[in-house]
Amino acid sequence: MQRRHFLALAAAAISRVSFAADLPKDVTITRIVAFDLPTQRTKLVGKNSRLDVHGDRSRDRIVRLFASDESEGFGCCHADEKVLASCLGKTPAEVMESGRLARRTAPLWDLMGKIAGKPAYVLFMADAKPQATAVPVYDGSIYFQDLLPEYLQTWKDRFKQEADETLKRGHRAFKVKIGRGAKWMQREEGDARDIEVLKLLREHVGKEIKIAVDANNGYGLDRTKKLLAALPDYNFDFIEEMFPEDVQQDLALKDYIQGKGLKTLIADGETQGSVEPLLPMMKAKAIDLFQLDVNAVGVDGLLEEAKACEPTGGRIAPHTWGTLCGFYAQLHVARAIPNFYSGEQDPLSSDIVIAEGYTIKDGKCTVPDAPGFGLKLDPAKLADVKPLLDLKA
Repeated sequence: MQRRHFLALAAAAISRVSFAADLPKDVTITRIVAFDLPTQRTKLVGKNSRLDVHGDRSRDRIVRLFASDESEGFGCCHADEKVLASCLGKTPAEVMESGRLARRTAPLWDLMGKIAGKPAYVLFMADAKPQATAVPVYDGSIYFQDLLPEYLQTWKDRFKQEADETLKRGHRAFKVKIGRGAKWMQREEGDARDIEVLKLLREHVGKEIKIAVDANNGYGLDRTKKLLAALPDYNFDFIEEMFPEDVQQDLALKDYIQGKGLKTLIADGETQGSVEPLLPMMKAKAIDLFQLDVNAVGVDGLLEEAKACEPTGGRIAPHTWGTLCGFYAQLHVARAIPNFYSGEQDPLSSDIVIAEGYTIKDGKCTVPDAPGFGLKLDPAKLADVKPLLDLKA
């Protein structure tokens, strides 16, 4: 890692640890419970360019941290039993300073926020002024529905219906999967179908709705240029994972986009496990939007990513597919930093999680000022979920 980036990230980490040190010194973690939170999509989601049908369900691995002052924090966390057990009897500051939950700190931030009576985004902020109260978000759930058996004959109507449902949920932007020719159809036939679907959706929703595309690395540079040439007036919001991250290829694509007078942004980075592999892309300004996965790097990783790309004008647009609690967590990151572009929503819900104060309207999601992430668990619904572990000090 370049020295100036390392120092910037280290300073950010120190400031967050300093906040933890200001918490009461006599409040310790007394109990830790982990369970899988089942979540339900609003629809069955089909294939993308790499993977088969995604289905209508997902899950979050949730860890609950109970404190001696009767506070409770929870969030997505994949730490193993040994790591979690080592947090028992420690104060939140001690856990944060030790790095025991490195990149798995969502439940710890939630707990600290509830102990301090402050929303998580306040804990994340480098200065005293939060960003706008509502965060731009988009729906990321329009997949290859035309390849599902039940829609083979009616796929055009199905895409229109899904677009209508997306707008009805308050969105004014959505992302469409492309790349049928990478695996599921012959190359030319697949590319033609991609274009047909995109034209259909643009005609149906109009020019004011933002549309992005995601190829899951199923295109390549030349085919990406052909797609843009075939749809010169489409005005894509961003194009994501057209091919694996490569400085020279991304710069060539950026030159092509600028040469055509387009405003389309280039997005990538979700498959990386840390900021480090993306630093060359940031230095070269080869990518506009950086997309580390919230469950892979945690909220700390998103904050580091934002800090690292800000000096060269980069912004972040986290990958939050497949996670309900991760969707809410990214919104607090958005309120704490100046270079958050947009948040992805997988249309998931759970009757166990109570998310008051989060409302999507006109393409933006409100973020409550409740302590921590502002989420609660319904004890009656939670009673039916079997814990994976239950540790006590």
